[in-house]
Amino acid sequence: MIIFILFFMAILIFFLKRFKRQPPLPPGPKPLPYIGSLITMLRNKPAFRWIHGKMDEMNTKIICIRLGNVHVIAVTDPKIACEFLKDKDEMFASRPDCMSGNLTSGGYLDTALVPMSDHWKSMRKILASEILSVARHKLLQNKRDEEADNLLRYIYNQCETNIVVTKGVVNMRIVVQQYSSNISRKLMFGNRYLGKGSPDGGPGDEEIEHVNSVLTIIDYLYAFCITDYIPWLRWITDFDGHEKIIRKAICTVRKYQDPLIDERIQQWKDGVRVKEDDLLDVYINIKNPKLTPDTIKAQTFDVMIASLDNSSNAIEWALAEMINEPRIMDKAILELDTVVGKDRLVQESDLVFLNYIKACVRESFRLHPVAPFNVPHVSSVDTTVAGYFIPKGSHVLLSRLGLGRNPDVWDDPLTFNPDRHMKGDTKVVLTDHNLNMLSFSTGRRGCAGVLLGSTMTVMLLARLVQGFTWEVPPNEQHFDMNENLRDLKKAKPLLALARPRLPHHLYSIS
Repeated sequence: MIIFILFFMAILIFFLKRFKRQPPLPPGPKPLPYIGSLITMLRNKPAFRWIHGKMDEMNTKIICIRLGNVHVIAVTDPKIACEFLKDKDEMFASRPDCMSGNLTSGGYLDTALVPMSDHWKSMRKILASEILSVARHKLLQNKRDEEADNLLRYIYNQCETNIVVTKGVVNMRIVVQQYSSNISRKLMFGNRYLGKGSPDGGPGDEEIEHVNSVLTIIDYLYAFCITDYIPWLRWITDFDGHEKIIRKAICTVRKYQDPLIDERIQQWKDGVRVKEDDLLDVYINIKNPKLTPDTIKAQTFDVMIASLDNSSNAIEWALAEMINEPRIMDKAILELDTVVGKDRLVQESDLVFLNYIKACVRESFRLHPVAPFNVPHVSSVDTTVAGYFIPKGSHVLLSRLGLGRNPDVWDDPLTFNPDRHMKGDTKVVLTDHNLNMLSFSTGRRGCAGVLLGSTMTVMLLARLVQGFTWEVPPNEQHFDMNENLRDLKKAKPLLALARPRLPHHLYSIS
């Protein structure tokens, strides 16, 4: 009996000590039983502004907000961010199981949204070796070059050929979004257009519908959705209305993409197609493992989503900032005229020498991120970060806003200043593995398409600055630089006055 009591006391002491040693959760609002802070979140939309507001109110760089039974951890400090994505990357390499991710990925058949699994490891290897490798990047350069040339032709037509209609004013939001989507369609399907397109080089109705649907999916992907935190509600009601919206958008995108994929697969089966020309051909011909049609369709979705909004958002903001501040624009023009000249178009081989152009892009990524948070990471085990307890299953959100606009890291953080990235002869890159800003993230779940994304984005700005002079439209003094309340896009699309500055034959008019 005494031995039993002593044994029981030893176990009790062990668990009491363990309990005492467990560090606290990060600071955060006091949650209600079962539902946590869901009601408060619903009352304070958009959720990302409420979360950042709570962090400012509590003067903390890491916060824990319980939504249902899920601990949502938001971080605005680069050192803490590095603990999550570098020091303990393996523990936080999974993704949450949520409605939007499941639907978009076709039941987690993709690479970017799938929780950690053997499927993810297999697809990541395929991306690195077959789809986004340096060798593949070089092989597909001609397709990117075609779209860079078409970009100039389209703008030229807007500000010269159609000047009676446009008065030379170009909607740059349409231009940059269509450039990004044109490249992704060209790389994946070999075609710029899904329909007839537009004679002036711009989008047709099909491309506009496709792009708008992809952007809708991006808007609702990993949005704060009640049924992700109280799953049984999904069987009763689409509480937020998110599911209806995202299903409709997915259906529209699939309406255009799936028939192309099915037709191409059949062409290879019938021997009609025998030479690989684009990424769809590559996916179809991968042998180990052989991909199913549904997996190919999910991978195609990844490409479309990943390549559209980050580049286009950064360049719309960058161009607006540069027009508002002529000193910055003049430095960018001088660099292009010095490195490239005005007798030929800037090419991808020139980009390595365009440090200031890259600094403008990097500064736009810092100050004007495409989304408030990175794609969520999920903890696979109980662990400790920055002295706080992070429970298994926590959703970790690194704040693009908090990192890129952190006054402890950046001087005058709300000012667009590309010179801050110019460090002597050091080459400017768009990534930041110290996580002082988030452009393409880092770690196991970092963006696999950094090379493609960087090339697309820098080339887009370089062609815009080299090809045209840009001004504020008549009767306006400067551009309104306010951002949307519900997201981080520019509140008003950038409408800029464009004039060609190169010899006319360089615009490839047809």
